[in-house]
Amino acid sequence: MSHAATSQTVSVGIGALTIDEVVAVARYGAKVEITSEALAEVEATRERVEELAQDPTPVYGISTGFGALARRHIPEEMRAQLQLSLVRSHAAGTGPEVEEEVIRALMLLRLSTLCTGRTGVRPVVAQTYADVLNAGIVPVVREYGSLGCSGDLAPLAHCALALLGEGEVRVNGELQDAGETLTAAGIEPLVLREKEGLALINGTDGMLGMLCLAITDLRQLAKTADIATAMTVEDLLGTLVVFAEDLQELRPHPGQAAAAANILRVAEGSEILAAALEEFKKNQVQDAYSVRCAPPVAGDFRDTIEPAATTWATVSTRRGARPRAHWCPARPRTSTCSRVPPPSTWRTAPACRRRTRPTSPESWSSVHNSYELPSFSWAQESEAEISHHVCPNGITGELRRGRRPSRAVRPAWDAWGMSLLPRQ
Repeated sequence: MSHAATSQTVSVGIGALTIDEVVAVARYGAKVEITSEALAEVEATRERVEELAQDPTPVYGISTGFGALARRHIPEEMRAQLQLSLVRSHAAGTGPEVEEEVIRALMLLRLSTLCTGRTGVRPVVAQTYADVLNAGIVPVVREYGSLGCSGDLAPLAHCALALLGEGEVRVNGELQDAGETLTAAGIEPLVLREKEGLALINGTDGMLGMLCLAITDLRQLAKTADIATAMTVEDLLGTLVVFAEDLQELRPHPGQAAAAANILRVAEGSEILAAALEEFKKNQVQDAYSVRCAPPVAGDFRDTIEPAATTWATVSTRRGARPRAHWCPARPRTSTCSRVPPPSTWRTAPACRRRTRPTSPESWSSVHNSYELPSFSWAQESEAEISHHVCPNGITGELRRGRRPSRAVRPAWDAWGMSLLPRQ
């Protein structure tokens, strides 16, 4: 952290953080504390995970392997080793080190996700994350290794590895062993249990943290451009008339109006411009084009930033990991997605059935006629069983290939509220 530290404390609760809170922790070293409500929610969810761990029915990530090994049942005595191996195997980033502020932003956002009470970790996992942040311990994370939409698996794994007392970290810029650093800080290394390794590495907190920092920098850059414009007008002995609010309303772009108002605010009360006003009226018709068009240019810049901020606001309210759906003919169907239901409603389903193609692909028109839009009524039952991880792209792919969504797809379809079927 190259910026001056702050005495601010950021409370991490069930809800989303703000951009300013993330920046305060990432750049200025603000302390973090977990709210009692969040800890209670985490504890309640963990109790449900413990129940599922004892259930004879396989539950993905709790009593099964991952990916291609999802069909393999893991004995209880081997589950801690499985979670540890998952973290170790994914801590394989390469390239230069990522900036410390990005890593701290990543860690805070992962902590925020853990505190939603939808990941299944124990309270001690979330608290250890907070303790490491507050101690100024920054895991070494490499630039290359993220899997994009599948998650920042390698960056998050390097952070998780540090919580276990393995790997390398930096404290005040000095490279240290993670285990020794945790001991010196009085932090006990974690010993993972069911679901916890998966919860620590499955997310997109790295790219979300970088987006947060980029939005902050771009907003500051826009403000700096307005200040530079006001100083330029003053240096050229120009006029502020062109920035008047009524003129900006003729082209009602929000960013342009904000830039013009900011320039007027900065130059307000300038004695230099006041003294030069009469001379300007006598000898000049208007300012240079580059000065007069500063608000539209800076405005377009602003209008590009805000959609990114909207994306941040949407993604930062996420719950849990990417969508998953499983189906079991012997039990009610259930699904989990970014809007995960409360733990009390969780039901188990077999983690893994071999993916099979529908036996009779149907045309787009017949698919369309089988449903009522926008709320779907399933006219027929599909014979296909697809219980791999389902995401919107997977659903779309089934339809584009002229296939009716399988039973496993339907809960995820409903949860995402998708209306992808063509209309005639």
